Amino acid sequence: MPFQQGLLATPVPAHARHLFFTLHAAEALPGVLDALLPQVDGLNLILGVGAPLVKALGREVPGLQPFPLLGAVVENPSTQHALWLWLRGNERGDLLLQGQALEQLLAPALTLVDSVDGFLHRGGHDLTGYEDGTENPVEQDAIDAAIVADGQPGLVGSSFAAFQLWKHDLGYFKSLPQADQDNIIGRRLSDNEELDDAPESAHVKRTAQESFEPEAFMVRRSLAWADERGAGLAFVALGHSFAAFDAQLRRMSGLEDGIIDGLYRFSRPLTGGYYWCPPRGEAALDLSLLLKA
Repeated sequence: MPFQQGLLATPVPAHARHLFFTLHAAEALPGVLDALLPQVDGLNLILGVGAPLVKALGREVPGLQPFPLLGAVVENPSTQHALWLWLRGNERGDLLLQGQALEQLLAPALTLVDSVDGFLHRGGHDLTGYEDGTENPVEQDAIDAAIVADGQPGLVGSSFAAFQLWKHDLGYFKSLPQADQDNIIGRRLSDNEELDDAPESAHVKRTAQESFEPEAFMVRRSLAWADERGAGLAFVALGHSFAAFDAQLRRMSGLEDGIIDGLYRFSRPLTGGYYWCPPRGEAALDLSLLLKA
């Protein structure tokens, strides 16, 4: 299936740079996207389109919507942007230079308003020390969860991505007794085993993918981050729609049964965005849903 291969490629590269753009000149957008296409290989550079960009083009991508405002007791801010570029590699300096070149390329139509540098911590652990993505689907199950299999041309092979930048209060979390830390996550730090007697607020119980109706499977591609804002997890979730992520976030926020996920005791999201990752064509991304032939 012709999807952007970097979405599901393993192992995850050691570094990532997430760039977020707003639109300032819609009339320049088609030309800028044409210039960008040769740069996007779908492996080391992944492109995600936000609803504001699609609207500016006067087009429609079935299933794409802005990040929702949930109205929960806990805050999940919507900071929806027009374009998301996800740079991946093993040299942070190369990603910085590549990002600067892309910013200049896009300047006639788009303005860089946020950037996040992610890094692989201890082979895939959150900065709390706990392993991230333990229950990720793999191989064909990952494709089934993350990639659109049916629909109109230009949609098949695409993926819907949710991005949230979670800021941890690591000082508070690490001050807690180990048993309390384990109960917040729902796993033992020592061996990553799930706790049978964890409280209902434990993150593992709140987000157990098979416990939803329908089941809420998605593929996570998160990395640690740290900058002047703090530190935490740059969370990326991929699905064939936003349904699984939306269901999990609503339950985490207490909107399903009033129980708030233990993560909110020490962490909070600073950002929230929904993006559509177009499929690959024979030689480049297939943007037929966005650009008129």
